[in-house]
Amino acid sequence: MSSKIGSRPDVDEPPEASASEAGDAEADFLTILGQRVRTMRSVRAMSRKVLSQTSGLSERYIAQLEGGQGNVSIILLRRVAIAMGVRLEDLIAEVESPPDWPVVRDLLETARPDQIAEAKRILSGAAAPGEGPTQRVALIGLRGAGKSTLGRILAERMGWTFVELNREIERENGLSVAEIFAIYGQETYRRLEQGALRRLAERPGPMVLATGGGIVAEPVTFDLLLSSFFTVWLKARPEEHIHRVREQAAKGLVQARMPDSDNALREIRAVLMSREPLYARARAVIDTADHNVAETAAELTALVESYLGGSRRGA
Repeated sequence: MSSKIGSRPDVDEPPEASASEAGDAEADFLTILGQRVRTMRSVRAMSRKVLSQTSGLSERYIAQLEGGQGNVSIILLRRVAIAMGVRLEDLIAEVESPPDWPVVRDLLETARPDQIAEAKRILSGAAAPGEGPTQRVALIGLRGAGKSTLGRILAERMGWTFVELNREIERENGLSVAEIFAIYGQETYRRLEQGALRRLAERPGPMVLATGGGIVAEPVTFDLLLSSFFTVWLKARPEEHIHRVREQAAKGLVQARMPDSDNALREIRAVLMSREPLYARARAVIDTADHNVAETAAELTALVESYLGGSRRGA
């Protein structure tokens, strides 16, 4: 059979910010960093002189740091944090942590694995073991893995609902994924992705979900996916990912951003290598290499039926 596995390309990278935008963001970060250092020093009733003596840094450097001036060395900032008895990550966090976060963090460091698992379940809103529907399958993998193509076939065979997570995000926000990235950036997209996934996890009825390739990059979102869906990694060789996306682009089905062959292959290999340990957390893996749609769809259907104990039809 000549049909090939392919899918829309995932939008994983935001457009590059302009130099002026990047400069403004960095200046804002240095200002916030300086305010945090000054506040933490004041809370601990430390003068600049005492902090200078404790950290081994000059009072002038500390004054510049608190004033949000100049570039900051991570090594010197670490010395400031140690001298004040705070964590480096608390100084450089992108957003302010809730007041109870230090307590929660300390408790997590000494918690048992089962306590951590239960805390994750509660915070993510996932169903407790034995609760909620089990007839939910999510497909993960790089672009070109066949998540949309195979997901539709599986849903049709099982009599389930098929959902593409990116299309759900677009429907909820009235913008394309590319527009969300261009206007609001990757951080906003990942927040919208998590919200859409949470609502889908709460939606009743059996479902096949095709996800974006970068969903594994956000730990909370990926953990919610793993806890709410029977997750299958559709695996292929980098060369096949490239071939499938280009084949789709040639047919006008996608607008794939692919550089020349050598650069594209290096890029795909690097992304796949970094994500493989995360994709491998899926409950099952199907290697689509050298298989056509019909063969892989049959294997995927058999896998899901086996997982469900032979029950094919959803309510």
